[in-house]
Amino acid sequence: MRLIRFGFALLLASALSLTANAEAPAVQPFGLTQVRLTAGPFYQAQQTNLQYLRDLDINRLLAPFEREAGLTPQAAGYGNWEHSGLDGHIGGHYLSALALAVAATGDAGLDARLDTLLQRLGAVQQAYGSGTDAGYLGGIPGSRLLWQQIRAGQINSDLFSLNQRWVPLYNLHKTFAGLADVWLLTRKPQAKVLLLQLGQWFLRVNATLTDAQIQQLLISEHGGINEALVDLAQISGDSAYLLLARRYSQQSLLQPLLAKKDQLSGLHANTQIPKVIGFWRVGAGAGLPEWQQAAQFFYQTVTERRSVVIGGNSVREHFHQTDDFRPMLEDVEGPETCNTYNMLKLAKLLYLQSGDARYLSFYERASYNHILASQHPQHGGLVYFTPLRAGHYRMYSSHDQSMWCCVGSGLENHSKYAELIYARADQELLVNLFIPSTLAWPEQGLKLALETAFPDDIQVKLHVLQAPASGEIQQISIRRPSWQGAPLQLRRNGKAVNTREARPGYVTVDLALRAGDVLSFTLDPLLRLEQLPGRQTGDQQANYAVLYGPIALAQPLPPLQGEQLRFVADDSRMGHIAAGALCPEGAAPLLVGEPTAFLQNLRRLPGLLAFAAPGLQVARPQIWQQQPVAQLVPFFRVHDQRYQIYLQQVASDAYPAFVAAATARADAEAALARRTLDQIKPGQQQPEVEHQYQGADSQSGNNNGRHWRDSRAWFSYQLTAPAEQDLILRLEYFSGDAGRQFSVLLNDQLLADVTLQPQLKTGVYSIDYAIAKTLLQRSTNGKHQLKFIAKPGSVAGGIYGIRLLKP
Repeated sequence: MRLIRFGFALLLASALSLTANAEAPAVQPFGLTQVRLTAGPFYQAQQTNLQYLRDLDINRLLAPFEREAGLTPQAAGYGNWEHSGLDGHIGGHYLSALALAVAATGDAGLDARLDTLLQRLGAVQQAYGSGTDAGYLGGIPGSRLLWQQIRAGQINSDLFSLNQRWVPLYNLHKTFAGLADVWLLTRKPQAKVLLLQLGQWFLRVNATLTDAQIQQLLISEHGGINEALVDLAQISGDSAYLLLARRYSQQSLLQPLLAKKDQLSGLHANTQIPKVIGFWRVGAGAGLPEWQQAAQFFYQTVTERRSVVIGGNSVREHFHQTDDFRPMLEDVEGPETCNTYNMLKLAKLLYLQSGDARYLSFYERASYNHILASQHPQHGGLVYFTPLRAGHYRMYSSHDQSMWCCVGSGLENHSKYAELIYARADQELLVNLFIPSTLAWPEQGLKLALETAFPDDIQVKLHVLQAPASGEIQQISIRRPSWQGAPLQLRRNGKAVNTREARPGYVTVDLALRAGDVLSFTLDPLLRLEQLPGRQTGDQQANYAVLYGPIALAQPLPPLQGEQLRFVADDSRMGHIAAGALCPEGAAPLLVGEPTAFLQNLRRLPGLLAFAAPGLQVARPQIWQQQPVAQLVPFFRVHDQRYQIYLQQVASDAYPAFVAAATARADAEAALARRTLDQIKPGQQQPEVEHQYQGADSQSGNNNGRHWRDSRAWFSYQLTAPAEQDLILRLEYFSGDAGRQFSVLLNDQLLADVTLQPQLKTGVYSIDYAIAKTLLQRSTNGKHQLKFIAKPGSVAGGIYGIRLLKP
């Protein structure tokens, strides 16, 4: 085995050495230090995020790292996810966020914070001494014992836990990525020292593990640790990291992608995207173009078959079936911001490699409609889920209480807007995005300022602040977006200039520029409808979003009767979910009639971008505090209120019957919700973590869009309900599991011995079990332990749903 690995290491070392001589990427980015945002929504988001970064307490972020190293923290650590098993993950993101902010703005105060953070982390790393833990940095609870177990090959891995810790490899990846970002963006020497020492520690941890053992580790969510290892290989020049990066690439995901098979349905979405970024990076570093092609296939699959109008994807963090987007419109846990953060990384890699402007179409749409919209423009709070259920709303983080994954990635998002506004191909300048900004390109002697008020205004001007030497021709290519109606007509100082198509998707001009020149053009954003992907309800019903160029429009909605919503989360484990009352089905304003007629009747209002939408009808005005206004505005400007993005369309003659049926379904849904005291969706990360999942020899999966969990031993959850009355436990099973035998225990007492019976119909069905009040009273503080134990030779479950109901 050692000989095989040694030979492979030599092969990868050769590939790594050849990478520098390989064909250069089609397009090169400008560094964040060369581009500065100016007035506009992206600049405002960047400045708001700077304050959020300042509001975070370094002492509290460092507390988990110092605790694990045996040092005395200078302050108590943060709560929420930073004190429930994912301790330290925000610290890693904070390193990246500071590095990005310093590069993008030159902020001296944040630069000083970064120096302090590196100095303190250096003391943490030194505290581990010269033993087996030398070089380690992390806030994972019980770090020393965990990595001792891993080194010894003692691995107990589930989807979201590793040796009873919450995704420690995912957590570790944030520290790796943070240190790498600091070095690559700011060239601070201490960041490189810390990174390489941490890397050497990780090599030692894995030194004796087999490939099979590493694949077992990778069952647990592990972020983009393969990508981090490629960074280490390139920064250190040590091919051992590239070898380990390939071994840390999960084969169960990679192999179907290599075969161009979409087997993503039911998978936890954001768990997969960082792995795929790593596949691309390993492929580029090790000379494996098929790995890069697999990543490209994944990108196309997600963006073309699994994404919605804002550029996001997933429901309850999981990919649903490609032909059924109904869960997107039914659930309040819509697209997760972390997913789009990572999809933008992948889009950037693919664009720079190919120069294909089609990747910028997704990048632009997702930046405006998901990332920009995910930050509160005043207090800077960050959004986890963006519900697409009509009439729902979003929750925003609080800087001192909310420590979710989407806070960590969100801290980075709003300092990266300048990364692809411009690019270059040799001496050709590419103008990709219409975002107010300046560019300094000293090698060309060129400085530009892009001025526009898009999307509120369609005029764009490029001011030449400094021109190349006299007589030199500058080639400038301006992206012609797919949403542009009329051809792009370029003018220099008011006079039309000749253009050509030097590259697909761009309009190119060759000019001898002079300081003071102004290149101008007019955008022509098409106003259009985009239908929800997947199956539709029928010829008389569908769901449409309205786009103005790349801008998704939304209808702001008033509160429901009698409610006073809060929009900033507390420190509860699931505070990121907008758990307020659901807007009943069919109660949000409906698009009644022909979609084309609706579109033609939209009328642009004066001032900031907005459209009057007279074709929207309110079927149930009595549920709203005031009449909804029939108006559409950019979604990124909708905050602290209910809204809808996808408009449900109903044919005029079907409208009365639709309203009656929707009202009946909504009333039944509301009645069930009133009876429900607690519920669990087994096999999904957040519901299982929230309900204290534990188990042995257990697995979870997806069956035709429904998640499940079973076990050949046992698994358990914790339910919450008062013990004052008799209750009902409703369990959901699958007809194909007939014959399985297991026991259901509540509070360590037998509730039922179950033998799953054959069913007349195929699919998921439910059975109710009465719970006596005496059984409930055996709990503590209303917490009830629900446990499933397999009979000898059988399987407990699968359990597809758990609901605790009032009678």
